[in-house]
Amino acid sequence: ADDKYTDKYDKINLQEILENKRLLESYMDCVLGKGKCTPEGKELKDHLQEALETGCEKCTEAQEKGAETSIDYLIKNELEIWKELTAHFDPDGKWGKKYEDRAKAKGIVIPE
Repeated sequence: ADDKYTDKYDKINLQEILENKRLLESYMDCVLGKGKCTPEGKELKDHLQEALETGCEKCTEAQEKGAETSIDYLIKNELEIWKELTAHFDPDGKWGKKYEDRAKAKGIVIPE
């Protein structure tokens, strides 16, 4: 279990955050270093870069599902936020395309 991220926040209601613009923007401001962080937001911020780069290697099963749900949701419904995240965490475009390709394979249309 030492090689996994904490499961302390695994039961967080992601759908509620994703579907609430104010909450979502608050989390995005946190991870992008533009605003205050809640304890779970800080946890996300501390590990987001590594999790994205490694394909969620140290994630618990719940975190892997949550990451996939979140990424798919952002690509489908909040493309501007997704672009801001990838510009911040993936300036060289190393992994963003992989997640977009996976979303496309699920039938999510990404506007050019």
